[in-house]
Amino acid sequence: MASIAQKKLFGWKEVENLGDLDRLRLVLENLPDEELMQAMEGVRGKGRDDYPVRSVWNSVIAGIVFGHDSIASLHRELLRNGQLRELCGFDLFRGEDAVPRHYVYSRFLRSLIKHQDKVDAMFEKLVDSVSEELPEFGTSLAIDSKAIQTHAKKKWKGTTKKKRDGRRDIDADTGVKTYKGTKDDGSLWEKVKSWFGYKLHLIVDSDYELPVAYTVTKASRNDIPIARRMLRDLKRNRAHILRDCEYLSADRGYDDGELNRSLWDDYGIKPVIDIKNVWKDGEKTRMISRADNVVHDFRGTMYCYCPHSGECREMAYGGFEKDRNTLKYRCPATHYGLSCKGEAECPVRGSIRIPLSEDRRIFTPLARSSYKWKTAYKKRTAVERVNGRLDVSFGFEHHFIRGKKKMKLRCSLALCVMLAMALGRIRENQKEKMRSLVTATG
Repeated sequence: MASIAQKKLFGWKEVENLGDLDRLRLVLENLPDEELMQAMEGVRGKGRDDYPVRSVWNSVIAGIVFGHDSIASLHRELLRNGQLRELCGFDLFRGEDAVPRHYVYSRFLRSLIKHQDKVDAMFEKLVDSVSEELPEFGTSLAIDSKAIQTHAKKKWKGTTKKKRDGRRDIDADTGVKTYKGTKDDGSLWEKVKSWFGYKLHLIVDSDYELPVAYTVTKASRNDIPIARRMLRDLKRNRAHILRDCEYLSADRGYDDGELNRSLWDDYGIKPVIDIKNVWKDGEKTRMISRADNVVHDFRGTMYCYCPHSGECREMAYGGFEKDRNTLKYRCPATHYGLSCKGEAECPVRGSIRIPLSEDRRIFTPLARSSYKWKTAYKKRTAVERVNGRLDVSFGFEHHFIRGKKKMKLRCSLALCVMLAMALGRIRENQKEKMRSLVTATG
């Protein structure tokens, strides 16, 4: 917390209960922001201190906690709310005059952008603190990107000049996502979503629904290369996060053989990533190279054909053999006790091993046809709920942010507040409320 030392005219807690302000107190007490505060105070030096750095910083955090979508909204709240001014550390003797003017916040935020590395370090410290409080934190991760639309103009008509004027967003570009599926009647459907703005790429703990890593890019950037880069950065800077991880889940937007290979071979993480059907011409199955009567579909479900009758049966999954990097499948007749006329002449009588190298997109250490894969994949929705909280509780549905640097700062501050709130609730024995920014403590 950016601690404040000042003389108080009287204590607001003696007048009435803090109520919702207790949420802000919880966040401020658990933000490891001392290094950031010292750096920003060092830049100010010995100049005028009408609006102390720590007080302004605390009020910026208050704006995020209470969902103010603009500095103007936060300014009005500070003018009317003496309790909030006290908690942020503003001089009570000055009354409303202690509230910073709008231009003060503009200068403060520009200075804060220059210390983005300190904000990133604060985020990492919070992740480490949460992992210390929650021993299983990071065991199961999920990754996804979130579209953040900017409502600024792309450029003025008739000009190609890229000059910043505060009204346009010349850093953003257009992103497109296409959703496809099949209706109950067998017909295909397709929905295309486009937006002008950015992407927030998030890796979250899928059990506790808390962020672990993030980055902000233009909207047009492809998710898969960014995922690879985020994993490399984690391995280089915070290897313990990946060391403790068993599964990483993602939707089919991350369907990529090289990503699957890297997760398992480089990090020891089992990918639980949905797959697209890229087979052409209505192809239903393909033959395995190791046996002429065993085939698989595009999801990796294995089938064998009886050499005598030609009857097709789904094979029983027998588990993953880590030392061989193979998936084991058993003969359905042997495993289920069925009768098979061609059992004696079947080349895979008993079982067959499928190496992951057969197709790294389709075959993964956790077999797609297993119940455990389906259970692990359900956890992927955790990242969607984190994205939902960013929209609803942190104001990303309606914002006035222009420029990539400002967007990254705003995203990182929101994620820091999310983690600080969770950490505070854990430390105050309110673990069941760790994901709530709205519910008051107590």
